[in-house]
Amino acid sequence: MKASLFVGVCFLLLFCGWAKHDKPIRKADWLVGTWENKTTKGSVFETWTKVSDDELRSKSYMLKGKDTVMFETVRLTEEHDQLFYIPTVPNQNGGLPVRFKLKSLSDSQMIFENPEHDFPQVITYTKVNQDSLVAEISGMLKGQMNKRSYPMRRIE
Repeated sequence: MKASLFVGVCFLLLFCGWAKHDKPIRKADWLVGTWENKTTKGSVFETWTKVSDDELRSKSYMLKGKDTVMFETVRLTEEHDQLFYIPTVPNQNGGLPVRFKLKSLSDSQMIFENPEHDFPQVITYTKVNQDSLVAEISGMLKGQMNKRSYPMRRIE
């Protein structure tokens, strides 16, 4: 009887250890690096770094000569087994962060949603391949459905 209890406890500990390592944010590790979106006004860059086992952060910026023009910072964070995409954009929302909750997650796509936000209400990242992704924002804007896609390629 004691041997089966010991085996059961060992199995439970192994399972809990495995479950801890199977965190939702790990499916976002493919974002880490620097991505470029070429536009008619120049290149926009998005650099993602791993801050901890529970958080990735990014900075979106454009280089203008020797100056770096920041567009937004993002925290992709796991809280209580739930993923949140939290952008902060200067001159929007009073400079305060906005939380988008994970709606769908796979090995190649993340969809975040905040139906209360003015625009966008949905943010999607889709991995095309190891060196290519498409970021997309969508939702209602001035009473019309609007969608903007940003194809990016990995440069680092």
